[in-house]
Amino acid sequence: MEVRLSPYKSAHYSFGFDDVALVPGPVTVDPRDVTLDLQIGPHRLTIPILASAMDSAVDSRMAIALGQAGGLGVLNLQGLNTRYDDPSAALKRIAAADAASSASVIQEAYQPPVQEALVAQRIREIKEAGVIAAGSVTPAFGDTLGKKAVELGLDILVIQSTVTAIDHQSTHAPGLDLAGLCSSVSVPVIVGNCVTYDVAMSLLRAGAAGLLVGIGPGAACTTRAVVGVGAGQISATAECAAAREDYFQESGRETVMITDGGMSKGGDLMKAFAAGADGVMLGSPFTRTTESPGQGFHWGMATGDAGLPRGTRVETTLLGSLERLLFGPAGERTDGVLNLVGALRNGMGLLGCHTIADLQQARMVIAPSFGSEGKALQKAQRVGMGA
Repeated sequence: MEVRLSPYKSAHYSFGFDDVALVPGPVTVDPRDVTLDLQIGPHRLTIPILASAMDSAVDSRMAIALGQAGGLGVLNLQGLNTRYDDPSAALKRIAAADAASSASVIQEAYQPPVQEALVAQRIREIKEAGVIAAGSVTPAFGDTLGKKAVELGLDILVIQSTVTAIDHQSTHAPGLDLAGLCSSVSVPVIVGNCVTYDVAMSLLRAGAAGLLVGIGPGAACTTRAVVGVGAGQISATAECAAAREDYFQESGRETVMITDGGMSKGGDLMKAFAAGADGVMLGSPFTRTTESPGQGFHWGMATGDAGLPRGTRVETTLLGSLERLLFGPAGERTDGVLNLVGALRNGMGLLGCHTIADLQQARMVIAPSFGSEGKALQKAQRVGMGA
């Protein structure tokens, strides 16, 4: 819906997770009969959950553990794990820093250069465990480090920056030839991030196997405050999913849309899929597991930029194992942050959905009071939905 701000300016509503609700129909499904598969090129995941390429969320150990659980961990190939033989000391310094100095400690930790030998080592560690190896680089390194990682055995290449467009204009350096990259490597290329139909369509036409949707909703991201750029995740996902559908009608090629960021509860995942996502990418929830490298802290990739950091370090608090995060039991936690797969299965059952494709067709309503209606006691006592 368009709103006229002046005779010369208009704006559209852009909805986030808290603005919408899902409405059940006449059929329910046994959660045990729900299928959650996600296909990325030749690779099949049994749960449609990815861990984002942030050093606080994913190292080789986490990528292996999540891969064995059926999901996919994406390693930051320009992060601490490819700058240090053993990044544990740098991770401890970041976790131990006080709030006032954490940004400078992070920026210092990212000063050593990326080592190609370590890129090879990390990919080998993941693949030797028998799981899919996925790694992320920024567009400027797509033709160099990205291609090299594929030669070293990477299974899925992620090209990721705050905003990625097919046409990057610069008088200082050439932009990435995404179409050339996608056609020259033998693995699926996932590209991000974007939030609009037109950009999504252009990236898919360039050969991307999938897209990451979202600008600024992550728990550690400050992009929306620093530069004012972004869109609500529900609206962004719906727009980009429409591009996926239209592109399939145009080309016959199947691609995937992955909502990236802003989700911490089972209900958030449900809404992302109902808006059109094929998969979801999470960061901060994984940092709350005992397997995470962040030791209860989380920071974004852009935090290391000393010139204009668009992220900060946040404390996320350890809640338990990766197994508990994904499959429960939730135990004393009643706010939906644990047993994410169980929540997804049960939610799909309530809506009568056998598959993610079914969930993408679920009825959605705009419900501004959805999270607060009737929850005064929970809010006052800081329990459940009021925690």
